[in-house]
Amino acid sequence: MYSTFENTSRGFGKIFWCTTLAFLFLTTLTMAQDDIRVMSFNIRFANPNDGVDYWPNRKELVASMIRFHEADIVGLQEALRTQLDDLVELMPDYGWYGLCRTDGSVNPVPDNEFSAILYRKSRFILLDSATFWLSENPEKPGSTGWDAALPRITSWVKFRDRASGKEFYHFNTHFDHRGELAREESARLLVERLGSKAAESPVILTGDFNCEPTHEPYRIITAKGSGLADALFLSKMPHHGPLSTWSGFQFPGLPGRRIDYIFINDKVKVRKHAILSDSWSGRFPSDHLPVLAEVGLE
Repeated sequence: MYSTFENTSRGFGKIFWCTTLAFLFLTTLTMAQDDIRVMSFNIRFANPNDGVDYWPNRKELVASMIRFHEADIVGLQEALRTQLDDLVELMPDYGWYGLCRTDGSVNPVPDNEFSAILYRKSRFILLDSATFWLSENPEKPGSTGWDAALPRITSWVKFRDRASGKEFYHFNTHFDHRGELAREESARLLVERLGSKAAESPVILTGDFNCEPTHEPYRIITAKGSGLADALFLSKMPHHGPLSTWSGFQFPGLPGRRIDYIFINDKVKVRKHAILSDSWSGRFPSDHLPVLAEVGLE
């Protein structure tokens, strides 16, 4: 028979381990509930010349990708106003913020591209928002910068997470596809604009940067002192999926074409990171693969 002391010790031991396990379970559950699933997704503008890949034939695929992977916030690129309307109709829990790159309006005529931020209305409260142009005149709607072929913009939102009460910034952008100088200067402008906000709050930056990790704009964004880092390299879980984001509607990530990113500052922790190559019998929702990160805010 065990002595009374031994029985008591065993009893305390069981209580200790049960309490510890319960604490760990509740901590893990709380972290999971507070985690935010962020996506960067160039959805390809609605181009009638795309044939079978024209937007009306893809919109359900794009919505399905966002829904199935349970994205809470999506930085969209190349989204026309008509495409934003379609996505909200297919996913009524989502709202969006953005201004058109050509005139700074929400109802452009003719329709043109937004770098809009799509978000779950039930999860987030929009506290503040703005858009600036990637040019020598950032506050001038429609301005084209440096050697860019087209007007380019960055839209940002300050959110409060209803689940945790924490506040953070989400910036979303699309760099020019032709102007090499424009991409470099856009990166410098972006880092400058993020500077003051990155010092005080968690910051997430999504976008199609039209550059690879070996190119100068990427180096500028991730340079020491910028406050930003590539989420892929900070993920606690190893990266999932291809290492390229350009598909051209034909291949799940053409090698050497990682041009879409999620960047974060040091007040954001990355749990998971993926580039998603989901397809429907060989059909892709866009000519870019979406990037997904599950993050926690400090």
